Amino acid sequence: MEGTKGVGKTVEDAIAAALKIMDVTKEDVDIKIIDHGSKGFMGIIGSKPARVLLTRKAGPEDVVEGFLREVAAAMGLSVQVEINRKEKHLYVSLVGDNMGILIGKRGQTLDSLQYLTNLVVNRCGVPEFSVVLDTENYRKRRRDTLESLAISLAKKVKSTRKNVVLEPMSRYERHIIHMVLQRDAMVRTYSDGNEPYRNVVIAPK
Repeated sequence: MEGTKGVGKTVEDAIAAALKIMDVTKEDVDIKIIDHGSKGFMGIIGSKPARVLLTRKAGPEDVVEGFLREVAAAMGLSVQVEINRKEKHLYVSLVGDNMGILIGKRGQTLDSLQYLTNLVVNRCGVPEFSVVLDTENYRKRRRDTLESLAISLAKKVKSTRKNVVLEPMSRYERHIIHMVLQRDAMVRTYSDGNEPYRNVVIAPK
């Protein structure tokens, strides 16, 4: 990563000069001292200024973008990584061709990639951030599908008075089913089984 050079009478002066150019604080950069400088004879003859090189530390956005580009390249895909930070959450959208490969069956590949991306961010010293990964608006489309499915199956349960067991889902998707039906006074939902085969059961009250 290209850095910014600073020059000054002392190392601290050189650092201050570079920080001013970059418009950042000392905590935001890595500092490399190129030359400590010297006062020379009588403070005049042979004096040399101090020189430093400041490089901006990688933020969570940089870590996420770099990791996802590497993964995509390894899969033979060219992607644009669009990141929107909201408080401690990074909402990441992947844009490109053949994004169905990254989604996988019922979003399993996308969920796995999201899990790995969160691990990478946490191991790079920014554990307070969480990453939500999406492509082609899959998350919203899947949520809409699950909400419609939940309402439809709840009607079946109320009609037959028999339990309906859904296919195994991720914790995130099970949460959607529970939330949609929590206010339905005629049915109840609960999760059953062990990960990764845990599923939602819709039962009559």
